[in-house]
Amino acid sequence: MEPIWAVGLMTGTVLDGNIDVAMLKTDGERIEEFGPYVLAPYPSWIRELLEETLRQARPWNFEGPEPAIFKAAEEALTRAQSEAVRELVEGNGMTMADIGVVGFHGQTVLHRAPQKDRLGQTRQLGDGELMRSILGTKVAYDFRSADMRAGGQGAPLAAAYHTALLRGAGAAGEAAILNLGGVANVTWWDGEGNFVAFDTGPANAPLNDFIKSHGLGEMDRDGALGRAGKVDEARLERLLQHPYLTAPYPKSLDRFDFGASMADGLSPEDGAATLSAFTASAVGKALDLLPRRPTKVVVSGGGRHNPTIMSMLRSRAGVEPIFAEDLGWRGDAVEAECFAFLAVRVLRGLPISFPGTTGVPAPMRGGRLAQ
Repeated sequence: MEPIWAVGLMTGTVLDGNIDVAMLKTDGERIEEFGPYVLAPYPSWIRELLEETLRQARPWNFEGPEPAIFKAAEEALTRAQSEAVRELVEGNGMTMADIGVVGFHGQTVLHRAPQKDRLGQTRQLGDGELMRSILGTKVAYDFRSADMRAGGQGAPLAAAYHTALLRGAGAAGEAAILNLGGVANVTWWDGEGNFVAFDTGPANAPLNDFIKSHGLGEMDRDGALGRAGKVDEARLERLLQHPYLTAPYPKSLDRFDFGASMADGLSPEDGAATLSAFTASAVGKALDLLPRRPTKVVVSGGGRHNPTIMSMLRSRAGVEPIFAEDLGWRGDAVEAECFAFLAVRVLRGLPISFPGTTGVPAPMRGGRLAQ
């Protein structure tokens, strides 16, 4: 197959009010060209609707009918993301007829990892058929459900794209990709046929929630609070005993599995410092689990904008953090690009999850295609 233009969409679990929209020219195996990328803000009412949806999702916990708010939120975000796609494409002198497929991840509202006695479950809001009718082009969506029905973790799915990035950069074995979103995940590739990926622990979600709870904004901007604070080392040591951190992969997390309550009772500065240290230390424990511990991690996602966390990766995780931009990548666009890449794989019938990433028995196709 010749490379085609695809558009990928991502809205993270930190609910920062933005839609990541990226274009990528790819055949689903290699990256031909990075296209335009934009951060498109949601209207405030949609962001508030999504925040309420996440609040209602947790007590629902896959038991009984879905909360009624899911339907309203799904339609609102689908229409908003469709508009963001059209604006990016037409704003760069193209038409939707130039786009082979859109990768529509949707908004994760709840993710429950599998246990020994039950399959996992996941719910991403996103109506692929509605987006197809609005945009008039093929839409790949619902990327995680098939994997979980087969006994997989449903996450992370970025490994196939991360591996393509590493291959293009000629980096293997000694380097891994670390994405710092609401949750952190790592991908390691040996340069041949083996790669593994899993969620390492929390990243921005508990820190952002902690900052918001103190009325100090949306995030620890520039890591200023964490830098001014003192890590509660005794508390950190207790947090690092959590069994998830040393459990073997494959493994995955929900955005709320580690929460802001980890810093209860601490000042804003000390809480931010302690949560940042926990994120970095959890990464260190994750790197110890890999087949070969990398000396460097290429960092993408919003967390790389926090100098305190980046510094703590060096001091507490024992690894050299490299900005995605240092390899010519766009650190804020990687996740959206990933779903453009995966959409082409769905279109081609190629696997999107693997034994070393989600724990499925064999490389597995996934996603649904509205066409």
